[in-house]
Amino acid sequence: MKTREVLEKVKSGEVSVEEAEKIFKTSYYEELGFAKLDLSREERTGFPEVIFCENKEDEFLLSIYERMIAKEGRAFGTRASKEQYELIRNKIPEIEYDPVSRILKLGRAESKKAGLIAVCCAGTADIPVAEEAAQTAEYFGQKVERVYDVGVSGLHRLLSKADILKKANCVVAIAGMEGALASVIGGLVSNPVIAVPTSVGYGASLGGISALLTMINSCANGIAVVNIDNGYGAGYIATQINRLAVNQP
Repeated sequence: MKTREVLEKVKSGEVSVEEAEKIFKTSYYEELGFAKLDLSREERTGFPEVIFCENKEDEFLLSIYERMIAKEGRAFGTRASKEQYELIRNKIPEIEYDPVSRILKLGRAESKKAGLIAVCCAGTADIPVAEEAAQTAEYFGQKVERVYDVGVSGLHRLLSKADILKKANCVVAIAGMEGALASVIGGLVSNPVIAVPTSVGYGASLGGISALLTMINSCANGIAVVNIDNGYGAGYIATQINRLAVNQP
């Protein structure tokens, strides 16, 4: 139902103001032809639409960023290349780019001081995925503590940070190779662990499948697993958990 139709029905009394509000919240998007910007997503889900930049045509990507920023005052994209950053920066000079996480963004949600998310990774090679998770949660207004290079080949490094892990409302555990980090953390903490397998490793790691299978088959309880290299998905779920834990809207 188009906006004018809804308003006419409100005027005639066929639709109440409350019903019209529900219609707008569930159906509002902007048609770009090649894309439909879901501008009501934050009202429905608590999270604005996020842009997956990889493989998008330049003109499409630029149009999406321009419209998102014009409509919402901010935009957040993942898997952006340096070339895509340069393209967007030519039109939007204030855009920010992190070459490690490959996040391309402008603005962020109001920071929430309550609660804590701990983002851990096994090795330095896992940091790009860890940063995608951490910066996603921060963009959505969450407090994040980073605990990097604490893989199981040197367990004392992880145990020295156990106090941070235990006070966090959830822990994101990121690892490649055999992916054992999530199991170890799951045996140390009482709150949920979000495991992220990465594609880091030699041939038999099979591009992250070995770590994925280890995490899915973990004997530790309270572990949920996202897709290989999906730091964004982990940061999103961690934000949901922390919001629930501290009763954030």
